[in-house]
Amino acid sequence: MIGGELDRMAMAVLQPGFEGTEPPAWLRRALAEGLGGVILFARNITRNVARDVTRNAAPDAPDAPDAVGGTAALVAELRRERPDVVVAVDEEGGAVTRLEAATGSSWPGNMALGVAGDESLTRRVARQIGRMVAAAGITLDYAPVVDVNADPRNPVIGVRSFGSDPEEVGRHGVAWIEGLQSAGVAACAKHFPGHGDTVTDSHLALPAVRASREVIERRDLPPFRAAIAAGVRAVMCGHLLVPAVDELPATLSRAVLTGLLREELGFDGLAVTDAIEMRAVAALHEPGEIAVRALAAGADAICVGVSSARGESVYALRDAITRAVREGRLAEERLAEAAGRVRDLAAWYDAQAEARAAAARDADEGLGLAAATAALRATPAEQTAPPLTKAPLVVHLTARPSQAVGRATPLKLGQAIEEILPGTVTAEVHDDGRLPDLSETARPLVIAVHDAVRHAWMRRLLDDALRARPDAVVVETGVPGPPAGRLYLATHGNSTASARAAARQLTGAV
Repeated sequence: MIGGELDRMAMAVLQPGFEGTEPPAWLRRALAEGLGGVILFARNITRNVARDVTRNAAPDAPDAPDAVGGTAALVAELRRERPDVVVAVDEEGGAVTRLEAATGSSWPGNMALGVAGDESLTRRVARQIGRMVAAAGITLDYAPVVDVNADPRNPVIGVRSFGSDPEEVGRHGVAWIEGLQSAGVAACAKHFPGHGDTVTDSHLALPAVRASREVIERRDLPPFRAAIAAGVRAVMCGHLLVPAVDELPATLSRAVLTGLLREELGFDGLAVTDAIEMRAVAALHEPGEIAVRALAAGADAICVGVSSARGESVYALRDAITRAVREGRLAEERLAEAAGRVRDLAAWYDAQAEARAAAARDADEGLGLAAATAALRATPAEQTAPPLTKAPLVVHLTARPSQAVGRATPLKLGQAIEEILPGTVTAEVHDDGRLPDLSETARPLVIAVHDAVRHAWMRRLLDDALRARPDAVVVETGVPGPPAGRLYLATHGNSTASARAAARQLTGAV
């Protein structure tokens, strides 16, 4: 193959991120030279003052910035350079949102939907997320997470999972995929072959799933099998070590990507890597080597979250891939197959124009709040009166968010309560902080925690607060632990929708 054609194939399998809210010159040039994909992050999302296209956190909620219109203009600029570019985004709902990063998601996340237990509700929520993503002109949503949350200490999955039961995760995963793809946007099941039984964040180090092959087959793979049977268009491979399958990280493993995903599970769609700058693999190889090995293993698209200011890093990846083909380390046929799958996804998206037009007319006003409310669980369940009748002190015990969450800033519980009870006072305490003086206030006290089961410092401060104020209400916005306080309310997620749902339940608002 002549050099120009080989270069274009190598560019076709790359999916880089970039800085700014307009396409930089290097990106425009790369698209003209065959770049197959782009991934958007919160840093690329503009903020306008128009009415938010979703308007589903609550029918009477304050107007939110409309990131969708600005993003659609950005995507249109990308498509002017390359009409069939695959534009991707992480829009899971719940904690992980890019289009609504400035305000927090209007939608509860997966664990809340799993707890609500209504697959038709999950399908409706995913369709509305698809409607929002489609309005921005985006091809591919890196969702849903179909990892089974087998270990509550998991630092990166947690409430992003539908739950700990493989069948439940599979059912809701299928409903989510069907809902999203009915809106004309491609779904992506992640993180293959299952990130739920880990205690390491792959953004920081290489996690290992030490389970036997039998356990992996019974616990981790069923949701992916269900997603594939449902016609999911893409699967993202996690940066995981799964010794029962291979001694190589899954992203670089032919046994995982070809043997397990392609041959055993029968997936023939787009296989994409998680971002290759994540330390789980970046600590092992240079970026170009990761790309080559992932392609050789069976990946079709290389996700690169961070690119150099002038795009040199993207061209370096292209050159590493073409060099590997010329040296015989990467089969030209394998590269051509990968580039073909990228084109196939773009063609699928083009064929969904009618579905996107229908979804645009299918607003489901108030659905986000209703879905988040359905996920609330209180202990004790019986309440004769709302716990809050006057403005409280709300103390947030706050841990640093994972890199997967990124820059999302959901409405905090205290802010949501203040919308209903003006005069609410909030305090935020981190792992190196101290509780405010709780004995001197006559206000009702609410302690808001997130994944207290994972943080010893958080549990310690919570115990201290309850000793000082046994009348406190405790709200857990992450994976629930043992109930505490006179009322323990679990939201099963920390989206803006979940905060407002909890505030309404605590105050009796309707």
